[in-house]
Amino acid sequence: MPSLVSPPKAVAGDRVAVVSPSFAAPGYAPAVHEQALRRLVAATGLVPVEYPTTRQVGASSRDRARDLNAAFADPSVRAVLATVGGDDQITVVPHLDADAVRADPKPFLGYSDNTNLLGWLWQQGVAGFYGGSTQVHLGPGPAIDDVHLASLRAALLTGETLTLTEPGESEDMGHDWLDPRALTEHGEREPTGPWTWAGPARSVTGRTWGGCLEVLDWLAMADRFPPTAALEGAILLLETSEELPSAETVRMWVRALGERGLLAVVAGVCVARPPVTGVDVRLDAAERARRRAAQRDAVVEEVTRYNPGAVVCVGVPFGHTRPQWIVPYGGPLTLDGVTRTVTASYA
Repeated sequence: MPSLVSPPKAVAGDRVAVVSPSFAAPGYAPAVHEQALRRLVAATGLVPVEYPTTRQVGASSRDRARDLNAAFADPSVRAVLATVGGDDQITVVPHLDADAVRADPKPFLGYSDNTNLLGWLWQQGVAGFYGGSTQVHLGPGPAIDDVHLASLRAALLTGETLTLTEPGESEDMGHDWLDPRALTEHGEREPTGPWTWAGPARSVTGRTWGGCLEVLDWLAMADRFPPTAALEGAILLLETSEELPSAETVRMWVRALGERGLLAVVAGVCVARPPVTGVDVRLDAAERARRRAAQRDAVVEEVTRYNPGAVVCVGVPFGHTRPQWIVPYGGPLTLDGVTRTVTASYA
């Protein structure tokens, strides 16, 4: 795999950019955004800095890229955080300044549509972090979830190594951001079960790459994947979004990764607990469990078909779930099929 730079950590008092590379959710629901910024300051001691498009719903791709370029070029800004995802960041990436990123690498935190930006940074030789959304994981609810806070601090400040744990409960989505309850209450949470392990009982460590399957599909069509050989020995991250793709759709996406040759070269695959309910989709507990199991089985079967030697772990709470672990993107992740643990380095 190519050598990737792990950007230096911030220290309390440093400035961090809070940007909207996709949907400007703070412009839609400013109360959640402002609570997120207050909690960010209290939890990290960092000073958030907004940009013209952070709250500008409908800003052009060029304007959003201008703000990203300004954040990456500003020596006083020591990290960049996305407010939320969206669906058109693929049009922002062509306007980004690679020289500025390489001259002063900074950690970038985001997930979902931010797979675009994380993948682009990876190809510039800069590691980031998959996860973190001020509008989803910092602002809503009574407080920041413990696992999210631990990984947020590790990614931004401490660089420590953490063993990812199951928080024991999960929600697919919270209250509507315009509902006053969004500021004080969790969404509907349910108990979670153990993760599923497949493949050989061995431990593998590799740099991560991957992200949201819906976005990876777009990136493949736009010819923005790294060379398959560059992913030799990697740990592939896979997760799905609030679009709630069926298990068969997920199977076809993973199968296509296999046909590309990508599954054959990775050392392991880490798959997130998928959302199965949404604004217009309400299911009983049995059907929720059935749909998650169907997606799990589809991924395990396809990975095993193309690479029976890969270590696979399904159900890790990253991506589109809450509580959410932020995980390295381009940094080391260990899947230990013997002890059945997942360990992440945030250095």
